[in-house]
Amino acid sequence: MRVFLRFLPAFLLPLALATGSTLIDDVLAALNNAVDCTSCHALLVPLKALAHVGDTAFVDLFTETCIQSGAEDPDVCQGIISAEGPIIAHDLRQISPAGQTATKLCDALFGLCEPPPVNLFRVQLPPAHPVPRLPRSTGKKPFQVVHMSDVHIDREYTVGADANCTKNICCRIFADSPQNPGEPAGPNGNPRCDSPPSLADSMLQAVANLDGGVKFSIFTGDVVEGLARVLPLPARRLIKTIFVSCVCGKYTGATWLVDKPEVMADLRAFDAQLLARLPQPVFPAIGNHDSAPVNSFPRDSTNATLDSQWVFDVQSEGWAPWLDSVATRQVKHVSGSYSALVPGTRLRIISINTQYWYKQNFWLYDSDTPQPDPKGLLAFLARELHFTEIAGQRAWIIGHIPLGKEDITEDQSNYYDQIVQRFQHTIAGQFFGHSHKDQFEIAYSDFEDQAAFNAVSVGLIAPALTPTSGNPAFKVYDVDPDTYEIMDVRVMFTNITEPSFQTSPVWKEYYSARGTYGPLVGLHPQEPLSPAFWHNLTEVFAANDTAFQLFNTFLSRGGAVSICDSNCRNVSICDMRALRSENNCDHPAAGAPFRKRSASRGRAFARDFVECSGPNIGHIFFRLTASY
Repeated sequence: MRVFLRFLPAFLLPLALATGSTLIDDVLAALNNAVDCTSCHALLVPLKALAHVGDTAFVDLFTETCIQSGAEDPDVCQGIISAEGPIIAHDLRQISPAGQTATKLCDALFGLCEPPPVNLFRVQLPPAHPVPRLPRSTGKKPFQVVHMSDVHIDREYTVGADANCTKNICCRIFADSPQNPGEPAGPNGNPRCDSPPSLADSMLQAVANLDGGVKFSIFTGDVVEGLARVLPLPARRLIKTIFVSCVCGKYTGATWLVDKPEVMADLRAFDAQLLARLPQPVFPAIGNHDSAPVNSFPRDSTNATLDSQWVFDVQSEGWAPWLDSVATRQVKHVSGSYSALVPGTRLRIISINTQYWYKQNFWLYDSDTPQPDPKGLLAFLARELHFTEIAGQRAWIIGHIPLGKEDITEDQSNYYDQIVQRFQHTIAGQFFGHSHKDQFEIAYSDFEDQAAFNAVSVGLIAPALTPTSGNPAFKVYDVDPDTYEIMDVRVMFTNITEPSFQTSPVWKEYYSARGTYGPLVGLHPQEPLSPAFWHNLTEVFAANDTAFQLFNTFLSRGGAVSICDSNCRNVSICDMRALRSENNCDHPAAGAPFRKRSASRGRAFARDFVECSGPNIGHIFFRLTASY
């Protein structure tokens, strides 16, 4: 087969002998031939046979294949595949290689299939009521709410360590670190590395010092470090070269270094930071990095050693200072989700663990029977919104992953949208993170007729603290105290290029959505930033490239601006109008040539692990099929 098979390691020879066939060759030949969805289904046949041999054989073969192909550095190959390979092997043993779940696995793991059509499912919702009598604004002074997300704190960050090192993760001391590093890591961070604890402290102090005070804060997940430097790769694989240098930039994740004890320590440490620095309540959500292995949230206790209940136990205790006893119990027993009334208000925060709807949570692919509501979270959300409606309250939904992103499962995004449509008058706002960018997504009563008059809700997406995605930032919302609608969005940032950043970061207002965008759409002084406002803004972006390029600069707070041409702009506007993942434009066109489809799917994979996920087994398997 391939030259490296001549050097098949001794620990793989028993596998070749035990199968009494050419199973290893079959797997590698199928990898070589995997160029589209049909051949991906064919690939799953020998993979399933290998999975039945056992987890060890599955992990060993793919670790060696990863190393020998150069898909990643040896430590990355070994770490990721040993942690996540057993999950994939478990999936393969449970499903048919020809079924719909196999198609979804080929999409998530290899990027070779389009998601299948959404499975029809109607969420059980209470009967529709007449439009409730909503509170009217009396013109009172807005109160402030802070939205933080994706802090990605590296607690092994070392001041003076090499930020431009030859390892997969920098700003740390290694046994062979140079005596005189070429680019010493500064005290408060570097764009090649995740956040040091001091940068998080600086942000929290800035929140505490905001003029006018803050009523409460929301945090939409991802505490644990996730990004590290990718080494330059030889130009021997076109797709891989496109995948790494054109899209990923310099970064992938150090997720293979993260284990359960580190995650537990990191979650507890950040909870303590929040409690010590902020005098107001904090309402958090769980991110995909806040587990080990990364993204691992089993639907069932299929493997006690990889169960994620420990995450919910830690956060149930860590979030107790801000939540009532009912919400604290919900965190523990409703998979990290909860519902809590903000003290002194009629606003309910409903925090949802979106990782059960995340394509890179590979526990989702272990059944050929559709699982419309993993862990019952859709039912929980509908029930809590109904309670909120009956009580005459309003609700904010918070979660980590926006429901319009390409890496959210289309089935669950569709079912979630059904809930949004039913309770659109109760929901005053939705808030997410994950992309590390300053973005928004709109939901419509009719996604085929997107217009201001039928825009029913909007998801506001927070930028990240980690310097790897641009200048560190958080959002401040001015909130109407009667309606709990958003009157303004102000982005606060610190410029990592300013000399003062390494001694004392200066946090200041970057822009105001009302001040910058309001005049572009003729916003009335008393109007909130409603879903119609955000739709009208997309109309401006479509007609006015100068306005759109301003938005494109705002994405990274001016810190990592990418060129966005007319095609890019069209896709971006499409994605703004898609708080339902089946409507975004991040999929390659049906029937497109494989090369074009591979590059497009590679970009989608790259966004996933660069923006939020870190390298996982999905990006390695994508590279293996794209490398040959």
